[in-house]
Parts: sequence; structure tokens; C-alpha cells
Amino acid sequence: MTNSFWSLVPAIVAIALALLTKEVYSSLFIGILIGGAFFAIDAGSGFAGFFNHVFSDGMISQLSDSWNVGILVFLVVLGTMVALINTAGGSAAFGNWAKKHIKTKVGAQVATICLGILIFIDDYFNCLTVGSVMKPVTDKYGVSKPKLAYLIDATAAPVCIIAPISSWAAAVSGFVSEGENGIALFCKAIPFNFYAFFTIIMMFAMVFMKFEFGTMSAYEKAVEELSDTDDDSNEEETKGKVIDLVLPIALLIVFCVLGMIYTGGFFTAQIEGETEGEMIANPNFLNFIEAFASSDASVGLVLGSFAALVLTTIFYIARKVLSFKSAMLCIPDGFKAMVPAILILTLAWTLKAMTDSLGAAEFVAGLVENSAKGFQNFLPAIIFVIALFLAFATGTSWGTFGILIPICIAAFPEGALRIISISACMAGAVCGDHISPISDTTIMASAGAQCDHVNHVSTQLPYALSVAAVSFVTYIIAGFTQGLGIVVSALISWIIGVAALIGFLIFMKKKFAK
Repeated sequence: MTNSFWSLVPAIVAIALALLTKEVYSSLFIGILIGGAFFAIDAGSGFAGFFNHVFSDGMISQLSDSWNVGILVFLVVLGTMVALINTAGGSAAFGNWAKKHIKTKVGAQVATICLGILIFIDDYFNCLTVGSVMKPVTDKYGVSKPKLAYLIDATAAPVCIIAPISSWAAAVSGFVSEGENGIALFCKAIPFNFYAFFTIIMMFAMVFMKFEFGTMSAYEKAVEELSDTDDDSNEEETKGKVIDLVLPIALLIVFCVLGMIYTGGFFTAQIEGETEGEMIANPNFLNFIEAFASSDASVGLVLGSFAALVLTTIFYIARKVLSFKSAMLCIPDGFKAMVPAILILTLAWTLKAMTDSLGAAEFVAGLVENSAKGFQNFLPAIIFVIALFLAFATGTSWGTFGILIPICIAAFPEGALRIISISACMAGAVCGDHISPISDTTIMASAGAQCDHVNHVSTQLPYALSVAAVSFVTYIIAGFTQGLGIVVSALISWIIGVAALIGFLIFMKKKFAK
């Protein structure tokens, strides 16, 4: 069962059960048990080997991984920050301010998208920050929780994958072979990352066209009818001010950036042969990019968020909006708020460990290498689909990068087709990550919007797949026009892709209007 299609079955079963039963915990656990059983059958280790593989090699191993622990600590710190902001009255004050300055439902959604685009440093940070800041505003104007979760999710990974200064750029550059500038290659691939750009275009287009389709329309209509009956003329009384929300968020952004470049050696280590003294004396933009490329996002986000938490607590106590005791009570409250996300992440990581042990990565890598021998013009589109399916089944886009990017570099030593194929790999991985119920980004988007996880997955699926279909066609066009040069190929692909996307949205609006 290893290194074959069977290696993907545990993830496929877990995803199918989650969508059918709308219960994610048991679905993930069943997928884990199937993976453990397959491994034990192949190894001939019996029941003892089965339980050892599921719990020792799987769950316990994943929870003792330093990267995963860092992400869990970061989640708890952010949950505590949200609890602090709410208790201090920052969210209520911002909601009162928003009632005066954001006048419409369109404005609330546009503000959510713009904030998501501005927080391009890291997708985890994006999901939880945008959710905590914008939820009071979107609630006020009748934006449903599934729609807010979609806006958060669609401005998390898609924005990070086209931002040269992000944890995702650092991850991609780390998968590039030695002797190459990973950040430079990442930047060259940005114009061909059609899924990311088309997702952002689709969000803005649907907000201004004022329509939804699929199951999302039912949720939006229900919330609009409910909000029409609410009397929200009175402002919520609070002793907090807008600064009690703005300052903590600003501290989070600044210190998370500093934490990430610190782990990349910007302040203390050598980068590209420079001595510590030379780099501190000449802190230029190139050093900053290189530090980001070699950063440890897990550790950097923990350091930055903890520093922001301490300073926020001091600020609130100094302003006398919170006592020390009240501030400390926010710690268990923040932890409790993140328990569902932590549990789902733990199960999703364990499921990934099961598929890894069955050789899912090697199986998919073999498919890509075989397809590279022919269909060169179709290869970007093929890579896009394979990356999408692998990220969807495993719940990780970074793992997909690690499998497919080295293959793309080896298959295409130079030329436009190499850039387009790497872009297709990144776009497909982001798309698969976007629609996967076991993706950590999808899980945290649900947590940020306080939305039921399965509702979020089912409502955003038609939107993401629509953009994926347009992107697939665009990659076929890019593959056939790559001989005209990278600039001409990008221009032709963009024109046809955007026209197809807008045409699709116009068609869907007319269909749902009827």
C-alpha cells in the first residue's frame, strides 16, 4: 500500500467524511486509523505496531515537533491577545467607530479584504488578526460568518504567496537548490501566480457586484434578514478606545516582523558571507530579504507575539482599563478559545504523518516526473492540478512546495517554462490548501471568523474551484505562449484569464438573479 494510490486514501476518506457528516474531529481520527492500519498491514507489525504508529510515531511525534509546538504557542498567545482586546473594550470601541465611518455592507467587506492584503507577513497571523479586528464590523452590517471566513482565508495564503517579504517566500526559497537565489526565483514567478491574483480579483468583483452563489447565498440571505430586524442604533458602552485595538495590532505586526528577521540572523548572524559587524553597520534592504528567506517563522512569530502581548498588557494596566488580575484571567480565556483549532490542527498533523509514512509524496512525485516526459505545453496546467490535489489531500501547501519545486527545477534548468511551472506549483498548492478541510490555514480562518469549520469549507469550495478552473485554462495558455517570451506570455494569459473570470461572474449573477 506504500508509494501507491492507497497512500492517499486516508486523507481522501477523512475529507469525504468531514463534508458528508459535517463533523470534523471524528472524520480526521478515522482517517488516521485507516492510515495506521495500512502501515501496519504493510509492515506486518500487528495491533501493537498499529497503535504505536498512530500514537507514538504520529500524534506524539507531531506534538513534540518544534515547528508545530511553536505554531500552537503562537495560537494561544494570539487568543490571549484577542481576549485582552475584548476585555479592555478595544473591539467594542472599534465597532462603535466603524458604525460612524463604515456605512455599508460593501464597505465592511472591502475593509476586511484590504486589511487582509495589508497583513501579508504570515497567513496564520493574517487569519486570526483580521478575524478579531473585523468581526464586530461585519456582524454589524449583516456579513455571515462563512462569508467572513472566506474573505479571511482568501486573503491569507493567496496574499502571502505573492508577497516577497513573507514567511511563504522564505519557505519557497528554502526549497530551491543550492547555488540559486530563491527569493529572485520567487519574484520572477509572481506574475504567473494566477490563482492568487484571480482570487483577490474575484473577492472585490463579487463584493461590488453584490451577489453570492452556492450555499454561501443561503447564509448571507439569512443573516441579512436577521440584521434587518435588529435595532443597533445605540452604541455599546465601553471605557475602551480605538487605540486599545489599533496599538496591539500594530505591535503584533511590528514585533512579528522583527521576530522573523531576528531568527533569520538579521541582527546577530552572518548572511551571504558578511560579518556581524558589517551587517549591523550596513543594514540594507537585501540583508532584510535574505534574513526573511532564512527565518524560522514558527519561532519568530512566537517571539514577536509574546513581546506584543507583554507590551499590550502593560499599556492596558497603565491606562487603567484593565487590572493586573483581569489581564491574567485573559490567558486561560484565550487558550480556551483556541482549543477547537488546536485539536483540529493536532489531528490534521497526525493524518499528514500517516500519509507521509505511506509514501504519498513519493507517489505524487513519480506522477509528475512521468508527465514531464511529454505534454510540455500542457505541463504547467498538469503541475497545477497535481499540486492542488496533493495539497488538498495532505492539508499542506509547504509540503507540496518541498515535493514539486525541486522536480520543476530539475526538469527545466532554465527558460520561461521553468518559471511558469514553478508558479503553477505554488498556485496549485495554495488552491489545494485553500479548499482542504484539514489545512491549518483553513482551520484558523474558521477560528478567526468564529465560524463552524465544515460550514466554512463547504461554502468557500464553489468559489475556490471556480477560480481554479479559470487558472487551469490560463496555465494552458501560458504553456502554449511561453515560446513568445515571458512578458508576452504573461500579458496574453492575464488578458484571457481576467476576461474569463469576469465573464463567469456575470453569468453566475444572472443565473442566481433568476
